Amino acid sequence: MRDLIRIRDVMNTNPVIIGKKASVLDAAKEMMSEKVGSIIITDDGQPIGILTESDILRKIVAEERDANKTCVDEIMSTPPITIEPEKSVEDAIRMMGKYRIRRLPVVENGRLVGMVTERDILQASPAIMDIFEEWAKITEERISYRKSGKYIRGKCEECGMLTDRLIEVNGRLLCESCAEALK
Repeated sequence: MRDLIRIRDVMNTNPVIIGKKASVLDAAKEMMSEKVGSIIITDDGQPIGILTESDILRKIVAEERDANKTCVDEIMSTPPITIEPEKSVEDAIRMMGKYRIRRLPVVENGRLVGMVTERDILQASPAIMDIFEEWAKITEERISYRKSGKYIRGKCEECGMLTDRLIEVNGRLLCESCAEALK
């Protein structure tokens, strides 16, 4: 069994933070000086929101608001979607995909302990790129299977049996027995 890469292993342990009553201008200056694309808004050490470059563009610049007179808690994304340090990188990738985000504050016992980004994950291990390549091959195989009507080799997503005669049923690859049982 391969070792899982944990968030703790790839996260930045010194995330850029700012208080909830700071101005958006101060947050933008802090982001610029730290060369980051987001900043975590905290209240008593707990993350309560996140502010990204995109938030500033959409909610300040595009609406012609005064960044110096607008507090970050007025435009931050809240509540922040977070992850625990003992979760796997695969868990983070799934969360990022599900919520369409590129950054996750890392929280342990309610306290902010780090930040993990897509870039952190991709830099962490060439093995992750292998996973993405394998996923692409599987997806390509499923597409060609649908077009040809041929079987696919692999593991049944219902019973776990290895077979060279998988059938796609409702987006899942099933052995013939499990596929027949669903009819």
